[in-house]
Amino acid sequence: MPVRNLKEATVAIRGGRTFDSHASSILFPLYQTGNFVHDAVGVDKGFSYSRVSNPTVDALEKAIAALEGTPSAICFRTGMAAITTLLLSVLKCDDHAILSDVVYGGTLRLFREVLDHLGVTGSFVDTSDAANVEAAVTPATRIILIESPGNPTLKLTDIAAVAKIAKRHSILLAVDNTFLTPVLQRPFELDADISILSTTKYIDGHNATIGGSIATQDTKLDERVRLIRKTLGTIQSPFEAWLTLQGMKTLPARLRFHCEGALRVAQWLEAHPAVKYVLYPGLDSFPQKELAERQQRGAGGLVTFELKGGAEAARLTLNHLQLCSRAESLGGLETLVTHPSTTTHADLDPELRQTLGITDGLIRVSVGLEDPEDLIADFDQAIDASRWSADKECHRPIVREGRLVHDQEQKEDHLSVVVEKR
Repeated sequence: MPVRNLKEATVAIRGGRTFDSHASSILFPLYQTGNFVHDAVGVDKGFSYSRVSNPTVDALEKAIAALEGTPSAICFRTGMAAITTLLLSVLKCDDHAILSDVVYGGTLRLFREVLDHLGVTGSFVDTSDAANVEAAVTPATRIILIESPGNPTLKLTDIAAVAKIAKRHSILLAVDNTFLTPVLQRPFELDADISILSTTKYIDGHNATIGGSIATQDTKLDERVRLIRKTLGTIQSPFEAWLTLQGMKTLPARLRFHCEGALRVAQWLEAHPAVKYVLYPGLDSFPQKELAERQQRGAGGLVTFELKGGAEAARLTLNHLQLCSRAESLGGLETLVTHPSTTTHADLDPELRQTLGITDGLIRVSVGLEDPEDLIADFDQAIDASRWSADKECHRPIVREGRLVHDQEQKEDHLSVVVEKR
């Protein structure tokens, strides 16, 4: 059956996939090899060297292309390898790019530490207002690269509106769709030219691999990116491609649970007296709720929030988590909690971080597939424990009825007060 007639859950498992031609294995084989034997001089079976192409990587590319709805996809060793290869494919000295201001820190670093030295300039603008994109266009602009939702504030960009600007100026529009994947957001249906994924995240979904992908409808651009990938040696490894092939089969099912769990966690956080604000596209309080409902098929599994106690409250809360893991990635089965100002965006100037809304007290949560009630209980005890720790660090030892009150007794007293206040 044509892929276009299949539902996404079926495409994730069957789309673009073939059985092993040798033994009809239901899982495509792992071709863990560096090179391939030629049948004769100048004659091969389509593969010669794994830096150029590999059957297992090719199988993953076909599976991702089926999900993206494109003729093909190109896989890379990392998400940053995908972005780097794309930009080096379309930009040269004196060219200009427009990027979202709220973007992964590695993308900022790529411009400042690499592309700037090659004579390529980039303007980081607030793409949530399409007028800012229009104003940033110059005769040298060749590509617009947006993240929507943005990392880590989840700020959205109206992809269709920016696509109109890009087409009017004959500029490529690339969308980093890592946070939502083609299951929850379809960039090509919104007239984007390129879709970028860090397959490390939801596509794999098991925290087992590192990888990236690029998909496009433009065959000439596809050929150009493959040439630069071959030249740079940024192709995905066969083993990680094989693992990703298995992980992405459950993508639609996983995302349903990620979205459900994230909404419940976000609602609980928003009601907590110690929380200053919560950012989640599924909440009525989200500033761009209407846009999220218009261009997304789901709110996603990422929740961002800030505690009223600021940076110190965030530090103490993160350190008191027992079930959730402190880690920089996202999109896996396990709930991962990140402190952006000291990890993913640590390289940014502190003043710039503040301007972008990436405060020192900001916490990003990738809600996993654990039971939401267990996650909520963990956040509850961590927030309470952090408030007790803060009180302990700010006060002298307590003497009660002629005796020194021990830490545990102080903590129990504090928690009882917290419960009474609620």
